[in-house]
Amino acid sequence: MAPFDTPENPALARNILYFARALRRAGLPIGPGRSLDAIHAVQAAGFTSRTDFYWTLHACFVSRPEQRPVFAQIFRLFWRDPRLMEQMMSLMLPAIRGVQDERAAHAAEMRAAQALLGDELPPPPPPAESPDETRVEIDASQTASVTERLRHLDFEQMSLDEQAQAKRLLAHLRLPIPPIASRRLQSAALGPIDPRRTLRRALRQGGEILTLAHRAPRPRWPNLIVLCDISGSMSQYSRMVLHFVHAVMNAKGQGWAHVHAFTFGTRLTNITRHLAARDPDQALAAAGQQAQDWSGGTRIGQCITDFNRDWSRRVMGQGAIVLLITDGLDRDDPTALSRAMERLHLSARRVIWLNPLLRFDQFQPLARGVRAMLPHVDDFHAAHNIAALEDIAHLLSQPGKKPPIREPAKG
Repeated sequence: MAPFDTPENPALARNILYFARALRRAGLPIGPGRSLDAIHAVQAAGFTSRTDFYWTLHACFVSRPEQRPVFAQIFRLFWRDPRLMEQMMSLMLPAIRGVQDERAAHAAEMRAAQALLGDELPPPPPPAESPDETRVEIDASQTASVTERLRHLDFEQMSLDEQAQAKRLLAHLRLPIPPIASRRLQSAALGPIDPRRTLRRALRQGGEILTLAHRAPRPRWPNLIVLCDISGSMSQYSRMVLHFVHAVMNAKGQGWAHVHAFTFGTRLTNITRHLAARDPDQALAAAGQQAQDWSGGTRIGQCITDFNRDWSRRVMGQGAIVLLITDGLDRDDPTALSRAMERLHLSARRVIWLNPLLRFDQFQPLARGVRAMLPHVDDFHAAHNIAALEDIAHLLSQPGKKPPIREPAKG
């Protein structure tokens, strides 16, 4: 008979398995082996207090530091009914010590709540149909899927549930970049003949050239620099874009040498170190604490000037690509903004401007900031939904083209 599978306490093992299932849905790598280990550990350690029970399961299910906030939040939500806890504890011991609640987690709360949604009871069976009722069947084979609708839905029009689904889709997006051919050479199986290596190899063989050595340009990958506007008009879009940047930064095999992320509103903030965390909720929470000007005003010209002065030589390097996410609504002098953008464009291999305002078909560069920035970018692209962010990968594989400056309509 399995541990805890007794008539006196049949619910404990089942609830531990449900708890492990919730952790697995939240992203923790938990399989059947860890679930059985947790049941054996609780049996060996006893069920004397909530604190002991917490750390027993923590030792079985948590293997990395970034998993601790998710575990703490799901534990607090899953075992939140004190009457259920006391009922299960009474099955093991007649006397139970005091119960002490753990500190609420500051990150991964949404992931924990979403993971627990799947542990609800199965839906009740449909009511029986009376003979007089007419059954209507709808063929939905040609209708658009929920995912396809979500890809083209504006970030600002999403509900909380749709935002959670969109973040899960953004976590799987990739942004590969082809390598840049450098002037440095390396040995290769095919390509132009390398005379120096060929002669060296011949000297080892008595002066006879038996094989030819070849060389080819050594590939190198550029840096990706993300400058994201977090002002009040960009708040909802910037959160989604930063989820996308987090996925790009933590994905393997995309080819980027380094990914650096900065936010700006009224001041420039480097959030590269915070987005390096594996958990997206923890990373965004840390970035939000670091950026004190979230949902504030906008000073694009001054922030880009600060980036050119303090960070350009450190992170740009040769062949860096800049993703500038902003609506271009600036309060500063447009002349200073134009000079800062010109300097940024001269330092980068390519500047791609992602503007959510391009979702409007009748968009025109009426704002002074937009007109000051447009001459100094290579690509002008929308960034208001998932489909627009997916198009960036295709955009990077194409040569940069100067965006046309559309004159505002007269009258």
